[in-house]
Amino acid sequence: MSQQDMEKLLDRYLSGEASASEKERVEQWLANTNNPSAEWHQMAAADRTQWLSFLYSSIRQDIDNKGAKVVPIKRSKILWRSIAAVAAVLIIFFSVYLIQSATNNDDAVVEQTVLKTGINQKQQLTLADGSKVWVNAGSELTYPKTFDGKTREVYLSGEAYFDINHDVTRPFLIHTGKVITTVLGTAFNIKEDKVSHTIVVTVTRGKVSVGNGNKTLGILTPNQQISYRTDSQTAVQAQVDVTQVIAWQQQEIHFEDISFANAATVLEKRFKVKISFSNEKVKKCQFTGTSLNGDNLNKILKVICAFNGATYKTNADGSINIDGPGCDQ
Repeated sequence: MSQQDMEKLLDRYLSGEASASEKERVEQWLANTNNPSAEWHQMAAADRTQWLSFLYSSIRQDIDNKGAKVVPIKRSKILWRSIAAVAAVLIIFFSVYLIQSATNNDDAVVEQTVLKTGINQKQQLTLADGSKVWVNAGSELTYPKTFDGKTREVYLSGEAYFDINHDVTRPFLIHTGKVITTVLGTAFNIKEDKVSHTIVVTVTRGKVSVGNGNKTLGILTPNQQISYRTDSQTAVQAQVDVTQVIAWQQQEIHFEDISFANAATVLEKRFKVKISFSNEKVKKCQFTGTSLNGDNLNKILKVICAFNGATYKTNADGSINIDGPGCDQ
């Protein structure tokens, strides 16, 4: 029986959807495998479901974490012998699966990068698939240098805004504690607050699925938000003003691999001002890796012009003219 078949059979058994023959198969297996006392048959239905559900969830979590871990099970006078026997069988079964998975992936070890931002620091980065992430202050993002598997997965502690490149063949997963946010290609904000025990996911574009383990907490579309309390394991979904949620990200303007002409377009839209160039060559100047506080146009222009060997002046009508020798690119 394959791992997928075992999962489906246990799922059907736990949900009461298994056929009579399937129920008999599971119970006979539990009763006879290394369990001469056959205490499984003596257990109440509620005890069976509770124990089996707990054990199954623990093993599924081990599989998701791609590693073999000890399954923590409380000692019980009624259940201990059955638990020990069946847990041994299940762990052996799934250990074989995990070993095979590890063997198959020996040549696909992916190096992870950890980005930590300081208390007063924000940082923007581009992932290997072209997706962009803005990491807020006091946060941590763990991500691979390349995405080689069937999924694209990163781990977040704190707050970040994601703009994910669409790839229908490889879903993008963000792990924030036990909450997993799954997307194909969209833009959204995730904020984890360990003090208030909340994880908040807010969507600005596209569609996002938010779940806790195997449980789906909700499907979000633009201007929708899920607030999940990790202490009570409750979730609330609501309509919100996303501009307020992502204001922290928009306070800074990020320029990466951009021409002066395109940067001017960004500034025109941001500050509602007309920007022109006296020299066409200045438009071609390319620069990257610049993050500037977005509340003062003059400060931004001074930095960009200094970077590209240009100057600027503000005209009587409020428009701005940029001049300089330009760049031959």
